[in-house]
Parts: sequence; C-alpha cells; structure tokens
Amino acid sequence: MNFEEKAQSWLKSTKLSSSAREQIKDLKIDPLAFEDAFYKDLEFGTGGLRGLMGIGSNRINEYTIAMATQGFANYLKEVFPNEKVKVVIAHDSRNNAGLYTRVTAEVFSANDIFVYLFKELRPTPTLSFAIRALKCHGGVVLTASHNPKEYNGYKAYWNDGAQLIPPHDEKVISYVKSINTIDEIKFDKKSELIKYLDDTIDMQYIDMITSLSLNTPQKNKTSNLNIVFSPIHGTGVTLVPLALERFGFENITVVTEQSQPNGDFPTVIYPNPEEAEALEIALKTGKNINADLVLATDPDADRVGIAAKNTNQEFELLSGNQTAVLLIYYLLKKWKENKQLKGKEYILKSIVTTDLISAIATHFKVDCFDTLTGFKYIAEKIRKLENTHTFIGGGEESYGYLIGDHVRDKDAVMSCAMIAELTAWAKEQNKTLFDLLIDIWMKFGLYQEGLISITKKGKSGAQEIERIMKTLRTTPPTILNNLFITDIIDYSNLKHLKTKSKKIISLDSPESNVLQFITENGSKISIRPSGTEPKIKIYFSVHSSLKSRSELKERKDKLNSQISKLSTSLIKHFQIT
Repeated sequence: MNFEEKAQSWLKSTKLSSSAREQIKDLKIDPLAFEDAFYKDLEFGTGGLRGLMGIGSNRINEYTIAMATQGFANYLKEVFPNEKVKVVIAHDSRNNAGLYTRVTAEVFSANDIFVYLFKELRPTPTLSFAIRALKCHGGVVLTASHNPKEYNGYKAYWNDGAQLIPPHDEKVISYVKSINTIDEIKFDKKSELIKYLDDTIDMQYIDMITSLSLNTPQKNKTSNLNIVFSPIHGTGVTLVPLALERFGFENITVVTEQSQPNGDFPTVIYPNPEEAEALEIALKTGKNINADLVLATDPDADRVGIAAKNTNQEFELLSGNQTAVLLIYYLLKKWKENKQLKGKEYILKSIVTTDLISAIATHFKVDCFDTLTGFKYIAEKIRKLENTHTFIGGGEESYGYLIGDHVRDKDAVMSCAMIAELTAWAKEQNKTLFDLLIDIWMKFGLYQEGLISITKKGKSGAQEIERIMKTLRTTPPTILNNLFITDIIDYSNLKHLKTKSKKIISLDSPESNVLQFITENGSKISIRPSGTEPKIKIYFSVHSSLKSRSELKERKDKLNSQISKLSTSLIKHFQIT
C-alpha cells in the first residue's frame, strides 16, 4: 500500500489515541513530511529499531514500539512454549524513553510475559547483566545509543544477555513484520506481571565489576589519580562514579554541566564520545583541575571516550583502537604476572579493529579471534567457547570494550574503572598512557588506523552504495598506491582469495556485506556499508617498525600519508570502474 493508504489504516484502528490522530492530521499539512512518515514501515533490523521520533509507520513512536514488542513476544512464546517467559526492560535518558518503556512493559504483560522493570534509567550493560542474573528469556533497552537527540530506538536481547544473532534475529524480524496493523497488538496490561527492580541488581553488577580489578583498591589509591567524568547527559552518572570509587579512586569530578540526564543533550551537538566536540567541556574541566584522566560515556553508557596527558603533559584524545590496545596489554600483562594464564585464554576483536591487539596476544601466547563488526558477534563467540575457554577481554575500534563474560555487550561502566586502573598503574611507573603506547609500539610495531565515511542519502544513495560494493567485488583493484593486492577477503561469500596463487580459503564466519583488501606490505583496507546510517565506511590499517621515540612523528606522518594515498587510489578505482 502507498503512504496515504498506510496512514488511513492507522486512522481506522480503534486503538489509536485521539492525540495520535491529531498528529497525523497535522502532518498532512506538509505533503513531503507526511509521505516520509508513512511511505514504509520502520525496519526492525538485526539489532532492533532505530529512527526519528514522531508519528507514522516510518518513525519511532509508541505504536511502532508496541508492534516490535508484540512480534518479539510472539516469538519468545513460540521458542519457550512450556515455560514462564520472563524479560527485563531498561531505558536511557532520551526523550519519550519513559513512555516507550511503559508501552513495552504493558504489551509484554498483556501477552502473559513476566516483566522486570528498572525504575529509573540504567546503562545498557546493566540490562545485559540483569538478563543473566534474573535468568530471563530476553530483554529490551530503549535507546538510540549515540545518535542525535531526535532519535530513539529499541534493542532486543536474548537469554544470554547478548543482542539477537542468527537464527533468532531473522526470525524475530519476520515475526515483527507479520504484525500488519495496530489492532493486532495486545495493549491490555496485566499489572501483576510487572515487577519494578530495587537496587539489588545494581549492587550485584557493581560487585562483579569490582571483582575484575587486577589491583587492590589500596594499590590504586597510591596513585592519587585525579579523574574527570562526563556522562554527557546520559545513564553513566548512575553507576560509573560508584564503580570508580569501588576500585579505590576518590578524586572524581563529575562534569556539572553534563551531569543531569537530559534527552535534549543541550551542551553537545551529538552525544557521541567518539567526537572531540562532545568532550570539550570535560576537557576544560580536566585542564582547570589538572586531572590525570578524562572519561566520557554515551547516553546508554556502552561506549567510552577518553583523554589523557601526552608526553608534553597536554590532554590528547585517544582513538578507540588506542584505548583497546592499552586495555588488552594491561589485562594480559597483569594476568601473566598473576600466573593466571593457563593456555585456554583468549581475546576478541572485530575485523576492522587494529591488528596490534593480535600481535600483543601472540606475544603473551593467548589466542586472538576476529569477529564481524557488531558486539553481538563478540558475544556469540563467548557463548560458543564459554565451557572450554576463558575470555579475558575484547573490544571494537568504535569505543566499545568488555572485560570478562558476565556481560554480553560492550560496557563503558567497567571500562571506565579498568581504564582508570591502568592509568594509575602507568602513573606509578611515572608514565602517561601515551608513554605506555610508545612502549607498546616500540615492542610490537607502530600501527596507524584511519576511517573515511562516504554519506549517500536516500534511495539513490542506497543504490550508489550497492553499486560501489558490486564494483569492488566484480572488478577489484589489483594495485593500490603502487602496492599489489595479495589477499581479497569477501565476507558475503565467505571466501579468502590469495591473488598470486589463486588459492581460495573458506571463512568460518557468518555472512556479511564486508570486503577486505590486503596489500603486499601488510596494509589492510576494509569496506562495509553502515548498519545504522546512509554511509559506506572504509577502514585503513597500516604499520611499520618504531626503533626510537625520536622517530615517532616521522613514522606517523609517513603512515598517515600511506592512508591518504590508499584512500585516493581506492576511491578513484570505484568511481571510474
């Protein structure tokens, strides 16, 4: 049906509120906005829903949230037919989060599913932990992560505390798509099936994080570390300061201007700790009090951005790759010192995260496995190995990290505590985090990463992204920046081609629209369409040796030049092919 027919089907529903009817009426005044709101159904993807808030089938609102919940409920009841199905629900600080959470709880209860509900906003990793702690069959967190304020979202979780993976993701999607009208939703809540959680889960979660410390709180205190923390108006304020205190840190300054949860995110353009702009106020605070470390979490506290003093004692932002390297190095070094490495331990990272982590893991004789981009794949690998191997830690270049296996999603709360601990450990040796990074580069090699995103909006943009990927597959480059391509790895058909020998190796991985090229000097280029934005992302990883600190700048400049030339060469190829 066209957008006008879709809107009319909504208006025919007896379950549509008078307020929603008025909103649709007002929307008709702007024909383009009206069409955009109803021309399609907001897609329930493998991670759930994410989109602009507003009335319409192509928007996040109480009805699209309810339809998603009805489909998820139907699937849960089919998979667990003879059990009392239980779920847990949390939300972040975004506008309308309370409304969407209430609707989600009511629809689950109307379907005879028992609901545990956090009274107040909580970090996404707390939701993941709660699913396992309460032995639930699934869970939902209402969040749009680090998207702009106009967005909200709905992330669905399975009984292991991880986001949905095959076969459950595609099956839930099909169940959600089968809900054709609002009238198919069960809205009549059963209050006796909704239970609000007290702080018991919070304390269990914080106790678990505390148990991960590789130093005693007294040992951490000796560094007298001065920490600035910003929750960027999100959920981090609920538990990050407490986790830091439990690790022994007492000098914690929460950024006043960003301490209150607020879905308008009034002090930033985007509430994304990957963006330097989002840390400006925290950095100013850090400079004013001469802090050692600045930490900032996104609205649902699953990502963390950091800044630390460089060799000139000036604050510098660390990339997601650099933070991941420091965390993994610290974890492995301490595990070895504590004689905890028994031969069955492993590290996980995504295929677009720096290979320096692999080099470090090899040095410590610990396995390092690559997964597809998306933390649910890291969680899937943990689940497969949980009875035979020990997961130490892992992460992605996009500022998400996990230590231990009690949570099955990226966790900025535990990451903040562990980052503070490794900073204190470095400080005890009269080193900054950047001093420690240079030590690592001199030992394992200097790795430099780059990322470019090419935005292609709308239907024509989606077609152009599809054309680029098809071009790179059907007529791949043989040379980039005067370097021969030695390996072509295609995750869509799970084939790894050795170009010189023509040997093809099968990949042990789920299928994904990702393509990688490796050059004769070991440079790696990874290309994939974004799963949440109208972009194609191209990741570059290059490396060289680093023999002395004095040559760091020169080596970095050369590597950045390589990335620039590889980028120019690749773009030229798919534009003219």
